[in-house]
Amino acid sequence: MPSAREMRSRIRSVSNISQVTRALQAVSASRARKAEQAVAATRPYAAKAWQVLQHLSNQPGRAYLHPLLTERAAANRILVVLVTGDRGLCGAYNINVVRYALERFARAQAEVSYVVIGRKGREMLVRRRGELRAEFTGLPAEPVFADVSAIGRLAVDDFLSGRFDQVYLVYTDYVNLLKQVPRTVKLLPLELETGGGRVADFAGHAHQGSAYIYEPGETELLDQIVPRFTALQVFQAILESQASEHAARMVAMRNATENAKELVAALRLDYNKARQQSITNDMLDIAGGAEALAQAGGA
Repeated sequence: MPSAREMRSRIRSVSNISQVTRALQAVSASRARKAEQAVAATRPYAAKAWQVLQHLSNQPGRAYLHPLLTERAAANRILVVLVTGDRGLCGAYNINVVRYALERFARAQAEVSYVVIGRKGREMLVRRRGELRAEFTGLPAEPVFADVSAIGRLAVDDFLSGRFDQVYLVYTDYVNLLKQVPRTVKLLPLELETGGGRVADFAGHAHQGSAYIYEPGETELLDQIVPRFTALQVFQAILESQASEHAARMVAMRNATENAKELVAALRLDYNKARQQSITNDMLDIAGGAEALAQAGGA
């Protein structure tokens, strides 16, 4: 059994760790609330953009809309935009989304390449020998649309150039502080009939029977709104993933703090036992010495 001094050292170490995890829990809780507010702030604009696209797709005589809306005859090359985190200490958050993406496209009858957002996802894909098209790391703690627009532009350019036939977006959907679910959204070509992923959930249904006149014109409007809407989906997915990451880290740090408290209690019990045993041994030594002296004096 370790000595009382060693037990005291272990108790101090675990107590210090619990203070760190408690602080990380508080920071993550604050950041999760801010990220949740940022997610909610993007939804009205994204919903309106989706409604405009729905109106345009249902205009009379619309046989051709935009190259980003056109299905390819065969999907031989697939690009996956995978959103992960730059840091750990968030439980199984990064592992779950990477494993989900790999399993989702493991049986795809096409070449799959990845655009990875986040250092953890890049490291996991490199270890699993995934093909990387690009990587984006070190995003700000509170990103704005300009910080991630290059990611959407990369996906749009690769699709328009014919390098890839389909583009998918894989991220972690933020439900609440205790539930985050990996999700796949078909980013390109944009499917107006089947919905636009998380954004379409908040868009409602457009008025299908009405015709609209757009200024300056449908072509000019589509050239602006379709690429921007694609980048907006990436931006919203990053915000959803950041909120999920902070929530997962908060839960992980809370569990770590509770485990540290339980470990400290167990160590204190062992320390008291060791200390009691030490005192008992000292008393036995004193009693034995006294008995030996008494026997020596009597002799």
